[in-house]
Amino acid sequence: MIQRRLSGRPKVRKPVPGTQYPGIRGKVVAWAEHVFDAGMLYVRVRFTDQTELCWKLQTRHVIIEADLASWESGDFQQLAVYAESETD
Repeated sequence: MIQRRLSGRPKVRKPVPGTQYPGIRGKVVAWAEHVFDAGMLYVRVRFTDQTELCWKLQTRHVIIEADLASWESGDFQQLAVYAESETD
């Protein structure tokens, strides 16, 4: 019996170890840290040969305001504010 691959499923490629960050394979880690600064998260890995791999992470999803409103009359009527941005 021949089994057919379903055409609706895409073939998922598995990552090959050592190919995503060329040049760091085999290095020895001296230390690692994470730091929050200016709304960003820095994840730093320092190696014994004084080279460093650093990820800079920042999110773009920000709640400016969360509120409850009534549209019963056809117009917006704010009933409660649950969260407001503190950057204003």
